[in-house]
Amino acid sequence: MWLHGGAWISGAGSLDWYDGANLARDGDIVVVGVNYRLGALGWLHRPGIVDAEPGTSDMIAALNWVRDHIAAFGGDPRCLTVMGQSAGATSIGRLLTLPEARPLFHRAIMQSGGFGRGAYTSVMATERADQFLHALAIDPQSSDALARLRGVDVPRLLDAQSHLARSNASFAQTNPPFMPVLPRAMTQAEMLGAIADGADGKPVLIGATADEVHAFFAADPAMQDVPADKLVARFGGEAALARYRARRPGGSAMDLLADLGSDETFVLPATRLAEAIARRGGTAYAYLFDWAPPGSRFRSCHCIDLPFVFGAFAAWADAPMLAGGDQAQMADLSAAMRRAWIAFARAGDPRLEYLSDWPPFNTTERPTMRFGARVGVAGTWH
Repeated sequence: MWLHGGAWISGAGSLDWYDGANLARDGDIVVVGVNYRLGALGWLHRPGIVDAEPGTSDMIAALNWVRDHIAAFGGDPRCLTVMGQSAGATSIGRLLTLPEARPLFHRAIMQSGGFGRGAYTSVMATERADQFLHALAIDPQSSDALARLRGVDVPRLLDAQSHLARSNASFAQTNPPFMPVLPRAMTQAEMLGAIADGADGKPVLIGATADEVHAFFAADPAMQDVPADKLVARFGGEAALARYRARRPGGSAMDLLADLGSDETFVLPATRLAEAIARRGGTAYAYLFDWAPPGSRFRSCHCIDLPFVFGAFAAWADAPMLAGGDQAQMADLSAAMRRAWIAFARAGDPRLEYLSDWPPFNTTERPTMRFGARVGVAGTWH
């Protein structure tokens, strides 16, 4: 079952980008693409006005539907893998913390989950909701707030969402206006620990792309001429900046900021989640996708792994992040990834004869399968 990304404000499981035909044909599996309510319709949180989380409820409803009906399509309700990317992957983390959701699936694939954004609490979400309501000229304290909110047409809702996103934008950050809400304030370690506890008995395949945030920064004019003081401030000092300069010799300020954002939001939290699962005796397989066309300004960015996992390259024909790539190499890499993802979906183990050296994650060597111009296991940084 596929949960799409899009920062909880865009996307659809029915998009051609996520056509599951290749996975279904190659693996003799059933692929279900799920839509869930987006933006304020799915994720607005304001106690007393909106107490439920409809987007998460939609995902749980889909899990229940699959359990009850997938046998009619040739699927096995006792062997359900939930796969998601970006917002979809982060939402799987949320599902793993919910007692009503955990029994409904048996393994999880989490691609580029933004776990580094931390726990989004009711207090934080309520502050955002009040901003949103004020943008619609609705008093959150008024007795008719819900009725007035229900009367707002969709274009005005979208305008208010855009206003909310702009109002909360921060330099060199990628925080969305809505996220799933956790029950209490947690450190990152506590949040990842809660997800790992929920994964008890469920194999997990987890990873990121090497240059996630280049997708957001590479085409942003504001990131092309970054003042030195803002660069140093974002890194928290010259020492941290120097470490990143050493990692990317000759890199631009934008490259360095994107590297920092990629590590903070995607790459390192994925590693820490794999560690948390391993420490609890669970099974996690870690990967890093680091292929990119030669000279691409987007590098191995957020979403670039998706056409390889689904093999739906025709739907991505106009994607700048793929421009200039070697078609034969891309096809071979896609086939390798599809085989591994299918093996995991079928048996909870992505290892095949040619990937037999991919061990489950452990906290000593931190083995991580790298999918790129070369495919093989390496340790990851920490």
